[in-house]
Amino acid sequence: MTNSKLTIEMEGREVTGRAVAPHRAEGKLPVVVYGAGAAPGNYFVDARSFEKIWKEAGESTMVSLSYDGKQKDALIHDVQVDPLKQTAIHADFYLVDENKPVEVAVPLEFEGVSPAVKNLGGVLVKVMHEVEISVLPKELPQHLVVDLTKLEDFESRVTAGDIELPNSASLVTDAGDVVVLAEEPKEEVEEEAPADITAVEVEKKGKEEEAPAAE
Repeated sequence: MTNSKLTIEMEGREVTGRAVAPHRAEGKLPVVVYGAGAAPGNYFVDARSFEKIWKEAGESTMVSLSYDGKQKDALIHDVQVDPLKQTAIHADFYLVDENKPVEVAVPLEFEGVSPAVKNLGGVLVKVMHEVEISVLPKELPQHLVVDLTKLEDFESRVTAGDIELPNSASLVTDAGDVVVLAEEPKEEVEEEAPADITAVEVEKKGKEEEAPAAE
């Protein structure tokens, strides 16, 4: 599944550092744009619009940056997040050349049912949640599908090399890296019930009462 193009409106930014704080309070997010042979530039974008696009599609999203009547393709490259509010406080956009591959970490989507889990009671273990690929921007996928039906037994593995990629893509992650597997269920060891201390004490007390009194 390839990304649909999303548009983000930008406005020029001259302030940097702490001077951006009042603008953040007005709902503006400071961003830096660079790449594709262009000099880095400072801009503002609408914070709510950015959050919606970022949360919906993540950092493997191709967006169209609109500024001064011109549009340029870019990737959301890096996002700094407020540790308390968990909202974006700064972002980088990386301009791309549509004719040159880009290296991107793409999320994995797990589909199907593993026979090892369904029939053998195995436990699904997801080792990786994204893989890195090199791909032309126009074929950049929002996610890559991992087929769980390949996990037929506890010896089966799905590796990065088993994942189907877009035509122009090549794998950057090691093809032999394990993505997902099914583990044999661990046997539960039954613990012995603790001794009934009350019964022991009662039995001991009975024996003391039966003993003859000392003369």
